[in-house]
Amino acid sequence: MARPYTLKKRAAQQAETRQRIVEAAVDLHTTVGPSRTTVTMVAERAGVQRHTLYAHFPDERSLFLACSGLATERDPMPDPTPWQAIADRDERLETGLAAIYAWFERNESLTGCVLRDSETHALTREMAELRTAPTIAAYHAVLGASLAPRQQAMLTLALDFHTWRSLVRDSGMATTDAAGLMAGAIAQAD
Repeated sequence: MARPYTLKKRAAQQAETRQRIVEAAVDLHTTVGPSRTTVTMVAERAGVQRHTLYAHFPDERSLFLACSGLATERDPMPDPTPWQAIADRDERLETGLAAIYAWFERNESLTGCVLRDSETHALTREMAELRTAPTIAAYHAVLGASLAPRQQAMLTLALDFHTWRSLVRDSGMATTDAAGLMAGAIAQAD
């Protein structure tokens, strides 16, 4: 009697190969940036041939979706929902900015590369908008709920990764101090 063929072991190997490819892409996007990462570089880093990579990801967009999905899964952007329960506007701003800035600090290299490349690389821009735009809009809604127009403008500045990097990396502030400074600046912009 013939034994039925199952894909269990092969499917597990395929999933492992796919995961290696995605992790290699995340590593390269974090170090050299998405627009500077080639298929050959990803394949070499993952230890696979190009045709194997293409078998899992037939185009660059499918690889970018998997890569950005893994990065988001590993360290999702902070959820602003709990901040809604903070009645004091200034405390809510500082709490929210502290969480966002801590996320910027943990994801500095990848975020910096993605934002740099999104200026000139359409697919990187598309993925950045797909993965971050809804969350940034939620930050504006929660943190900016009771702000005047000038304060809204300051909030936009405060939520920018480059503002965090300028305060923390260029000026040497602690992340929590930078969040407090920007929360205070927003309050004063009334």
